[in-house]
Amino acid sequence: MLNDPLAAALSKIMNAEKSGKKEVLIKPISKTLKTTLTIMNDHGYIGSFEETEDGKGNFLKVNLLGNINKCGVIKPRFSTKKTQFEKWEKRYLPAKDFGLIIVSTPKGIMIHNQAKENSTGGKLLAYCY
Repeated sequence: MLNDPLAAALSKIMNAEKSGKKEVLIKPISKTLKTTLTIMNDHGYIGSFEETEDGKGNFLKVNLLGNINKCGVIKPRFSTKKTQFEKWEKRYLPAKDFGLIIVSTPKGIMIHNQAKENSTGGKLLAYCY
């Protein structure tokens, strides 16, 4: 049994990217996972994805573009203030203004740059570059 659907999904995406596959099937799914994939799609890291229904529970079919160098979840899910994002950028991203950190804030799930603009903190979920 999987404890973290987001971690399992990003790991599956990373493995499929490394092996050069064009699409990957992800199961189980969650709202957090769908929002994270939407953010990655908006920033050009993955292609489109669609939810397909089977008898046992739905799964996502994600089209890969080959644009991901590395992605993963941040465990434990650190809480951060609006002034601490630079510290986490240095820790999880390879260079300034390269890649994104996905944050769960009281205003919804967004990337760290949007959280800075909205001057809100939150919990770190994942990174991608």
